[in-house]
Amino acid sequence: MAYDPISEVIDEELNIDETVIENLTVFRKQPKLVNLPGVDPTLERERMSNVLNELIDSLLLGIKNNPTKLWALTTFQSYFVSIEHEDTEVREHFGMEVEEIMDILGIESSDGLLSFYLGGL
Repeated sequence: MAYDPISEVIDEELNIDETVIENLTVFRKQPKLVNLPGVDPTLERERMSNVLNELIDSLLLGIKNNPTKLWALTTFQSYFVSIEHEDTEVREHFGMEVEEIMDILGIESSDGLLSFYLGGL
């Protein structure tokens, strides 16, 4: 049986109120991966921004009914899997954006989930 890093997550209740929902909505509207390096990372930035926005949309649809760290990180996990073959820079910058989402949700640690999928974050 393959190792699943979600098994290491220590679940906790999240305080999801209207301010959290509003902050997620505002974050969704902001430009993402603005510091992505490269000669012209425009297409890569757009593609990864779409993935991040899909992640935020999933959170907005379900976090009020599932206000737990485990639910949020399980949601993150499917998006991490979808980008695991991207280059290191993309994964690192994606991870920085996810850390901002975690801050909005009040999640202090991914319990190793980000490091497992995105590298040495």
